[in-house]
Amino acid sequence: MNFTAKQIASLIDGTIEGDENAIVNDFSKIEEGKSGSISFLSNPKYTHFIYNTEASVVIVDKNLKLEQDVKPTLIRVDNAYESVAKLLQIYQQMMPQKKGIDEHAVIAASAKIGQDVFIGAYVVIGENAVIGDGTQIEAHTVIGDNVSIGNQCHIYPHVTVYHGCKLGNRVVLHAGTVIGADGFGFAPTPNGYEKIPQIGIVTIEDDVEIGANTCVDRSTMGSTYVRKGVKLDNLIQIAHNTDIGENTVMSSQVGVAGSTKVGKWCMFGGQVGISGHITIGDNVHIGAQAGVPSSLKSNQTLIGTPVMEKIPFFKSQALYQRLPEIYKQISEMQKELDELKKKNK
Repeated sequence: MNFTAKQIASLIDGTIEGDENAIVNDFSKIEEGKSGSISFLSNPKYTHFIYNTEASVVIVDKNLKLEQDVKPTLIRVDNAYESVAKLLQIYQQMMPQKKGIDEHAVIAASAKIGQDVFIGAYVVIGENAVIGDGTQIEAHTVIGDNVSIGNQCHIYPHVTVYHGCKLGNRVVLHAGTVIGADGFGFAPTPNGYEKIPQIGIVTIEDDVEIGANTCVDRSTMGSTYVRKGVKLDNLIQIAHNTDIGENTVMSSQVGVAGSTKVGKWCMFGGQVGISGHITIGDNVHIGAQAGVPSSLKSNQTLIGTPVMEKIPFFKSQALYQRLPEIYKQISEMQKELDELKKKNK
């Protein structure tokens, strides 16, 4: 499907510099731009690519200053990255969606299937499950008994949603995700570990997206919650009885231990580890590989293990690198002190 620069600019409230009739029918990275494609520039590190790119149209920030003329038509906007995200969403919505139920799907007679739903090959849907309108469930996915899935969700292949769990509207679960596996609950006894039954569920609210091979465990009682707008990357572990606040974002390999409450609009870098039974406030940003052993107040940016503010962390790291030198100095001082003691005897 072809679009002109003028049409695109109208969608993202942009201002055109160059040929408003330039036609594009594809997206490309600016360093790999080709004729007929649209690209964008938001990171200053990539500015040099704009002078040689073959892309026909490039979306840029209004305040971008160029040192020389460029070949592509430019569309200037307030925020190039956000504008491209909007365009990609429009593009995705225009793509035709699958509908219908594959003959190899197994659906319980008591399940309720909405309108315009797609159910792929070898999908299994359990007793009394509810699937909302426009939801797409791809091949080899298992939806357990009494599961409720809202409207316009997209469940990718090989996802498992255990019995009783609830998904809101527009939820996206990528391949291999497991929702509602048992929480890690075992009581030590003289004869080993006795399993504590996990009789709760997982509740995932609207507009949540969960990456591939991420696990959200069911609660011991009640529900584990993933609140509205949360975005989880691949390979994340959310333990039982946790509550992940609205619009919180977590990068790959984050682990959140049981019964932890995470606030709204938090951002956790890759491999952050969160201890159990603690509370993290709103708008807390934690750097990659940080360890969080205790509760945190709102509106902080923290790094390290255990976590601390940036400036103290960098100071401590600088001292850590000097430890061999400092140890040597202390050893020499100790020798001098020992010699002085001998002389004074």
